[in-house]
Amino acid sequence: MNGKRVAVVGGGIIGAAVARRLLQVAPDLEVTLLEKESALAQHQTGRNSGVVHAGLYYTPGSLKARLCRRGMALLMEFCEEHGVPYEQRGKVLVALNDVERARLSDIMDRAVANGVPDVRLLNAAELREIEPHVRGVAGLHSPHTAIVDFPGVTRALADVMVARGGQVRTGYEVAGITESRSEVVLGAACGQEDAFDQVIVCAGLHADRIAAMAGDEADPRIVPFRGEYYLLREGRRQLVRGLVYPVPDPRYPFLGVHLTPRINGEVMVGPNAVLALAREGYRWGKVSPRDLREAVAWPGFRRFARRHWRTGVSEILGSVSRRRFVAAARRYVPELTIDDVVPGPNGVRAQALGRDGALVDDFRVTRRGHVLSVRNAPSPAATSSLAIAEHVVDIAMEGHS
Repeated sequence: MNGKRVAVVGGGIIGAAVARRLLQVAPDLEVTLLEKESALAQHQTGRNSGVVHAGLYYTPGSLKARLCRRGMALLMEFCEEHGVPYEQRGKVLVALNDVERARLSDIMDRAVANGVPDVRLLNAAELREIEPHVRGVAGLHSPHTAIVDFPGVTRALADVMVARGGQVRTGYEVAGITESRSEVVLGAACGQEDAFDQVIVCAGLHADRIAAMAGDEADPRIVPFRGEYYLLREGRRQLVRGLVYPVPDPRYPFLGVHLTPRINGEVMVGPNAVLALAREGYRWGKVSPRDLREAVAWPGFRRFARRHWRTGVSEILGSVSRRRFVAAARRYVPELTIDDVVPGPNGVRAQALGRDGALVDDFRVTRRGHVLSVRNAPSPAATSSLAIAEHVVDIAMEGHS
């Protein structure tokens, strides 16, 4: 691939990491990072909770498990080298009853199998020692779970890439892809066309659409789910020391409300998960008829909705009722009151849904000709970003050396 032109579409943390990795392994490449917004990290990367996951939950041997553990180590090293704030605050999973206590043992087994260091099960008294304001019958402690400034990481990755000869082009929205035997021509929404030898798509909320432009399959489809947060008032941030999470319930598709300190000192409460009415629908008032029509028309979404409609109703009620939202968090922090929170930021999760109605759980990368697409990158994608970049670039280099 030496001397060839490669475009990376998508200026979130994965796109920036892929662009930087390309120049690490092939310094003679001409690498261009394309972002449709006026700055990098404007969507999922800049609107998540900033958690660096240790790898507790993921199926041993899965891409998620392997790339999360590898990615965490690479991320910590990168942040130290480039002065990006990174804090190991630790996380407790809190069991509220004996059923959840039993699930903790299964998570402990997975964590050990995944090589997560220093995890341990807690009784109620040990839980209170770590988190004095949290109540539960048992817990699991992951001391190396961390928080970080992911937009800061993204900017630092892009700076490294540019210093090595790469280019960042913002305001470049890909509207069409034409491929020949020798090159890929990207057509921008402004009418400009640019030719590349290879294109790598890391487009998050629009990953399926851009992959489809290259002839990739419709399955899986991105369906956007908005996560809404509140913030603890400044005088109540001492209610938690680290991250306080529920025990995942395998019956439900999303994790549920938790409490998360941020690198800027804030503490987030949330998120819920409601269908967004636009792929970039960060509030109820943002509606895209096209996005909504595509989501509802997807057979996988209809199957998913039939399966989880009760959960969906509950999430919507939490969205419109602060009292109900706070009540979910108060199960873990009984001192929390409705007056302790103020509205916080919202994000939209690019959830890949299969035609069968199942959430696509693991990372997924596909290739059509000279176009490689990251089709699914759910949490812990930001944690895993530098390892995902290694994985994606290895695939890109196969047969293109």
